[in-house]
Amino acid sequence: MDKFEFIATSTFGLESVVKREIIDLGFENIKTSDGAISFTSNISAVPKANIWLRSADRVLVVIGRFKAETFEELFENTKALPWSDWIPKNGNFTVSGKSVKSKLFSIPDCQSIVEKAVVESLKKKYNVNWFEKNGAKYKIQVSILKDTAILTLDTTGPSLNKRGYRQSSVTAPLKETLAHALIALSFWKKDRILLDPVCGSGTIPIETALKAKNIAPGILRKFVSENWDIIPQKLWKEERKNAYGKIDVNLKLEIYASDIDSKAIENAKHNASLAGVDDCIYFKVQPFEEIKLMDDYGICICNPPYAERIGTINEIEKLYRQMGNKFNKNKTWSVYVITSCEEFEKLYGRKADKKRKLFNGNIKTDYYQFFGTRP
Repeated sequence: MDKFEFIATSTFGLESVVKREIIDLGFENIKTSDGAISFTSNISAVPKANIWLRSADRVLVVIGRFKAETFEELFENTKALPWSDWIPKNGNFTVSGKSVKSKLFSIPDCQSIVEKAVVESLKKKYNVNWFEKNGAKYKIQVSILKDTAILTLDTTGPSLNKRGYRQSSVTAPLKETLAHALIALSFWKKDRILLDPVCGSGTIPIETALKAKNIAPGILRKFVSENWDIIPQKLWKEERKNAYGKIDVNLKLEIYASDIDSKAIENAKHNASLAGVDDCIYFKVQPFEEIKLMDDYGICICNPPYAERIGTINEIEKLYRQMGNKFNKNKTWSVYVITSCEEFEKLYGRKADKKRKLFNGNIKTDYYQFFGTRP
């Protein structure tokens, strides 16, 4: 089968996590750049990558890349690409764009030029002058970086963080893709306790359980490219069948999740049930100060309020001090906290063993990592 170039996009700072996932899926020629990890594979990579990638945002297929310093170069090179291999006569295609440090800096103009070039290419192939655009959806993206244009098709549709299980949410929820990355960047293992004492809608404990039980994150949802003619339906069926066969149904886990908000816990339980992991997460309505650490060598991963959208500064500072007082008394526990609070270490009462810059949506945060003694 023909080989294609794909790009898995990611939130800035998570490239290494996504790269590891791509390696584990067996893809080849992996290259990393800011917010993007490219790899090559045949067309079967579309269902495989979309169903299995846990920390990536979406999967793009590269239709072409070329130098473009003028609109004429952009038009002619785009027109020469094999659009009819992907887009049928009634394909409903749209164009989005971005440009960074390039001579062609007008994004609306670049989008318009690319759309006209694609139309001309398809008109020549299908011998028509007008397109109904009532078929499957195709989102074309033109990205120009330092005068090099990359033309891609989005195979995902709604972002990969849309797993399908989170129908009940709370204010300022953590994206599922970022939640998984926090777990991947920790020392948590299947045989260790996981605690999220400010769980909100339950994203961190649910993603932990999905990862541990090897439940593919995209197994419950549909993708825009499932309607594309170029991808045989049997590839989607085979990959989903493969995914169901790999679930560890007998795994026993100790995952504890609590929150002071009873409505949040109610939502979290509902989400866990939809995700199929409600049997291994223990939810409880409980304020942080009442939490007791279960055994030794546990792992706490949490996304506490930042006072950006939830809570007052005084409430947040009190919570951070309580966290430090509790966890610093047990040196066997490892604690991982993502927050935008620059005074967190001072309030927590300990300097982090490691700190990593991440973005939670548009909010710049740090992922503070406090390592406990090893079992």
